[in-house]
Amino acid sequence: MKKEFAVIGLGRFGGSIVRELMSQGAQVMAIDHSSERVDEFASIATQAVIADSTDESVLNSLGIRNFEHVIVAIGENIQASILTTIILKEIGVQQITVKAQNDYHEKVLRKIGADFVVHPERDMGIRIANNMLSNTVLDYLELSDEHSIMELKANDSIAGYSIMDLDIRAKYGINIVGLKRGADIIVSPQASDKILLGDIMLVIGADVDINRFVKKALNG
Repeated sequence: MKKEFAVIGLGRFGGSIVRELMSQGAQVMAIDHSSERVDEFASIATQAVIADSTDESVLNSLGIRNFEHVIVAIGENIQASILTTIILKEIGVQQITVKAQNDYHEKVLRKIGADFVVHPERDMGIRIANNMLSNTVLDYLELSDEHSIMELKANDSIAGYSIMDLDIRAKYGINIVGLKRGADIIVSPQASDKILLGDIMLVIGADVDINRFVKKALNG
């Protein structure tokens, strides 16, 4: 069966989620209070509905609790974002992802039970900055305020060495959890596996440790 999602808020962030979920074959209900935005997604989403997400009776009438995952992508209205999240929790939605405007907003969302909180603008800014600062950093995913997963491109500095030779875990406190080599992906590589020039390393750890590795081992 296709996974079913509901996306509340059809601005740039919410709209992009709707489009991507649909392209991946999911079923998506797109919800917004703006008739113009709903009209825009009427031919894109499985179903597009004009609704006030801060009204519990309205959400109940939409059968919102039957969706596996609800994404609250409300823009500037922090109060509506919080109220919507509270209602979704009370209704019993299994998974709730909410877009946060700032750190205070995130704290409130976590206290009221949001399962996942995202900062799309901040996270994209960090990703772009990392890519501009180093040609070895290909992508970045924040796991928490202090920990991340990064895709790092192996260069001449480390190519030809095994993971054991580099002793990355002991020296930097980070782990290589995967290697991309062309079309192949090596999951949980062995200590004896050699890193080849152009390999993409999937590295997990504290931001300060990953940055130290990038500066000393890759850009040193």
